[in-house]
Amino acid sequence: MSRGILPLGGVPARRAREKSSGNEGGDVGFLTPYRTYFQIIQIILGIALTVSILFQARGAGLGSVFGGTGTVFKTRRGIDRLLFRMTIGFVIVFCLVSVIGASIPASQ
Repeated sequence: MSRGILPLGGVPARRAREKSSGNEGGDVGFLTPYRTYFQIIQIILGIALTVSILFQARGAGLGSVFGGTGTVFKTRRGIDRLLFRMTIGFVIVFCLVSVIGASIPASQ
């Protein structure tokens, strides 16, 4: 008898299912009661991120395609710099909250 590749659902797959403890949440299973709070934080961060992007100064954009002036690059100073860095911070925190929130198992 050859020891080739086992078909899907073979003995190793059955053993893995039998050994599973029922906690597929991994290390973040303890956060299950806080899943709603992560969703609320994610909504607030999404709104803050959208607002911070819309508040940033707009360049020529598509205007130069239709005969407008060319794009002028300028150094960010003052509130522009603060808004730019806050946007980056919002993006990082939003991504972290999204990944953690997606890995939290649903309550049963």
